[in-house]
Amino acid sequence: MKKTTLLTGLLAGSAMLMSQGALAACGEIVLGSAISLTGKYATNGIHAKNGYEYAIQKIKENGGVKIDGKCYNFNVIYYDDESKGDRGATLAERLISQDNVQYMLGPYSSGMTKAIAPVTEKYKIPMIEAEGASRSLFNKGYKYLFAVLSTSEQYLASAITLAAEKAESRGLQASTVKIAVAVENDPFSLDVRAGVLDDAKRYGMKVVIDEKLPRDLSDMSAILTKVKLLKPDVLIISGHSKGAATGVRQIGEQNIKVPMIALTHCEAADVTGKFGAAANDILCSTQWAESLSYEDPLFGTAAGYEKDFKKAFPEYATKKVPYQTAQASAAVYVFKDSFERAGSLDKEKVRDAISATNLKTFYGDIKFSENGNNIAKPMVLRQIQNGEYNVVAPSAFASHKLNWPRN
Repeated sequence: MKKTTLLTGLLAGSAMLMSQGALAACGEIVLGSAISLTGKYATNGIHAKNGYEYAIQKIKENGGVKIDGKCYNFNVIYYDDESKGDRGATLAERLISQDNVQYMLGPYSSGMTKAIAPVTEKYKIPMIEAEGASRSLFNKGYKYLFAVLSTSEQYLASAITLAAEKAESRGLQASTVKIAVAVENDPFSLDVRAGVLDDAKRYGMKVVIDEKLPRDLSDMSAILTKVKLLKPDVLIISGHSKGAATGVRQIGEQNIKVPMIALTHCEAADVTGKFGAAANDILCSTQWAESLSYEDPLFGTAAGYEKDFKKAFPEYATKKVPYQTAQASAAVYVFKDSFERAGSLDKEKVRDAISATNLKTFYGDIKFSENGNNIAKPMVLRQIQNGEYNVVAPSAFASHKLNWPRN
C-alpha cells in the first residue's frame, strides 16, 4: 500500500512538473497597450486591462497559442495614458520604437483610439481594439485597425424604436414623442447622439433638448432643470462611466420623471451599487450580456465567462461584469485565433488573418468589414429591474418585458 501511494505521488508530481515545464517551454508574443489607468477614463481602462489579463491567463492554461508546432504565451507591456490623447500617441510610439512591440491591444475610449491609430498605422502595426466604437475610426482607410465591438451610433438608437412602439401601442403617432439628448463632447458620445437623432428623424420625433455635458462630467443639473420644464418622453445620456454616475445620482436628487431614460456605461459605473433604487427602470446599452446564448471552446458560454471571471477577480463578485471587460477578452481571443490561422509570427500574415476573421465567441460573432469594424454582432438594451440588469431589446434577445413608463 505504501509503495502504491508513493508511486502514485511520484507520478502525480512528475505530471505536474511536466505540465509546468510545458508552460515554461512556450515562447512569448509581446503585445503593447497604452491604456487609461488614471484620469477620467480610469474606471473602464482598468476593466479593459483586467479583461486582457484574464484572457491571457486562460489561453496560457489551455496550452497557449499554437503556431507551426510550437506554443506561445501572450505578455503585455502596459503604459498609463492618463486619459490624455497626446500622451497615448507618445506611448504608442514608445511601445513600437523602443520596446519593439509588433502587435497592439487598443486603449480605452474612441478618443484615445483616435489618437493612437495614426501611429500604429504609420508603423503598420496590427491593433485589435475593444473599447473604441466611434464610426469615425472606420472611415479613414486604416488597414491595421480592427474593432471587436459594435459601432457607437448603434448604442442607444434602439431606445428610440422602443419609444415609437410604446407611442403606437397607445394609439399615438411615433412623431408625437419628444426626445432630450445630453452627451459628452467626445467622438464616442457624438456618434451615440448621431444615431439617436437619425432614428428620431426617421420617426418624425421632435428633439426638444440637444445639449453637451459639462467637460468634467460632474454636474448636469442645469440640463436636468430643462428636462423638468420641457417634459420629454425620452431622455438620452452618454458620458462614459462618470457621466452615467452623475446622471443617475442627479436624476434621483432632482426627482426627474421621464417615461424612458437610457444611458451608456451603466454597469461600468456600477449605478445599481452606488444609487440603489434610483437606478431602477433605467435602460442601459450594452455590447454583451451574460444571459446571451454565445459560446466558444476557450471561454465556454457567456454565463460561464462571467462566473469564471468573478472567481479570477473577486472584486467583481457582487456586481455585473461590465461588457468592457468581456470585449477586451474577446480582442485577445481574436489575436490567438489569427496567429494560429496565420501559422506565423510575420505581422503582415497575422494582419491578413485578422482581416479574414469569422469567429464565434462567448462575446458574440466577430467578422470585420473592409474598414475594420465588427459587422456580425448586434447591440442590446438592458433595463435595471429591481437592481437586476435584464435584456429587453431587441425582441429576439429579450429575456424580460420592458417596464414602462419609468415614473
